[in-house]
This record gives sequence, C-alpha cells and structure tokens, in this order.
Amino acid sequence: MDLKRYRVGKKIKLGNLPTDDTGKLNREDSEAETLEIGLELAKLQDRLYAESKQSLLVVLQARDAGGKDGTVKHVFELINPQGVIVTNFKVPNEEDLKHDFLWRIHPHTPAAGMIAVFNRSYYEDVLVTRVHELIGDQEAKRRFEHIRNFEALLADRGTRILKLYLHVSAEEQRQRLQERLDDPEKNWKFNPADLKERGRWDEYTRVYEDALSATSTDDAPWYVIPADHKWYRNRVVAQLLLETLRDMNPQYPEAAFDLTNVAVGAI
Repeated sequence: MDLKRYRVGKKIKLGNLPTDDTGKLNREDSEAETLEIGLELAKLQDRLYAESKQSLLVVLQARDAGGKDGTVKHVFELINPQGVIVTNFKVPNEEDLKHDFLWRIHPHTPAAGMIAVFNRSYYEDVLVTRVHELIGDQEAKRRFEHIRNFEALLADRGTRILKLYLHVSAEEQRQRLQERLDDPEKNWKFNPADLKERGRWDEYTRVYEDALSATSTDDAPWYVIPADHKWYRNRVVAQLLLETLRDMNPQYPEAAFDLTNVAVGAI
C-alpha cells in the first residue's frame, strides 16, 4: 500500500482529494489484513515500552462524525491498552483561557515508551476559533508558527508525531448524523450543534486547508485519510502506525546484569 499519496504537501485542496478511495481492496481481505498488522503492532509497541527512549503521538482530526472515535476503538484495540493514553480535548475552560493555547496540551504528550492519541487536539484552536471568528488570520498564522515550534520540540526530545485528518464527504457525514437520530442506541451521540457546524462546511474546508498546509512538516507530517469507508480508514491508519513504528525501530534493552549463571530454583 502506497501511503505517500495521502501525505500533505505544501498546499492542499481537500476538494481534489477522494473521500471514498478503497485502494482497490475489498472489505473482507482488508479487515483480515488489519488484524494481521495488529500482531506486529503489538510486538513493536512492546519493544517501544521496554526501550523507554522514544514515544509516539498520534493526532486525530476530522469533521463531526468523521470517525475519530471509531478509529480509536478499532485500530488501537489491536495493541496493549497499558501503553496507550487517549486524550479528548474539550472546549477550553476558564483556567485554560488564562494561559496560552498550548498550555493545557503539553502535560498530555507521551512519556518515553508510550503512545498518546489526541482525539481532537490543539488544532481546534486554529480551526473552530477561526470559523467562529474568535481569532483572525494573522493570529492564526502566529499560532501555526507556535505549533510548528512545539512539534519540533517534541520531535527533538524523541517523540514521533503522526497527524491524521479523516476525510469524509458531506453526504457521508449527513448519513452518519441521520443514523444517530434514527438509531435509539446512538441517540446519545447526537448533538444539535453538529447541524449548525455542518452548515459551515465551506468555512471549515478553508481553515482545514490552511492548517494542514501550514503545519505539515518533516517532523510532524499530516496525512489525509479517505474515511467514507470505515474499514479502509482503519486499514490505512493501522498501516501508517506500523510503518512509523518500524521506522522508529525500538529495541529491547540489554539486561542490567549478567544472566549467564542465573536460574530460578524450586520453592
């Protein structure tokens, strides 16, 4: 699977990128391959935790009903939950607003040996804030620079950063929101505010294009993942995780003492 085609370059137009790509794969084979990938992911994660020198930060961004929760559930269940911390950033509270917009983020970045997943992230502060005119274009540009510097700092300290935008079509979003209304077991997911935000589709497209283009770097690349088909989304995300951890190549540390003549005796 060629994942380079999903990587963001210097300038991106979301309207030119497919939301329904399946890479010529079928669902049954793709789901089986995702499970196979999970076996190697688990081994690599175990090595990452044991080595305790590197860490991995996965940033998930999407429109409402874009599949962030589903990605966390179906991809990260493949690995040991003890080595993964998922953080969902809500609207900044009163204390958060007394500080810079990255103040509340840093404590949740992954410690050595860990994988952290941000289900929404600090990018909300250059997306929602712009759409709702809480900040202007010049402030957004300053924040883009702060984000690039923040991510460079994390990378310099041994954190690999993988940023994923789950790309869904307006029609797929409509169907998913309607399903939340029609299925009693999904009613709890429905938020009337999502309909208002849906009405700002073009505005969100513009600010996402700006953010992705301005902050996709060698240290912290963005990938636009076709997400209309959930099974293909999961397959691509799993493959990206696998290739990232392979490249990080964590190793088990050597024993701290000589084990040559050590044996566990009977009690």
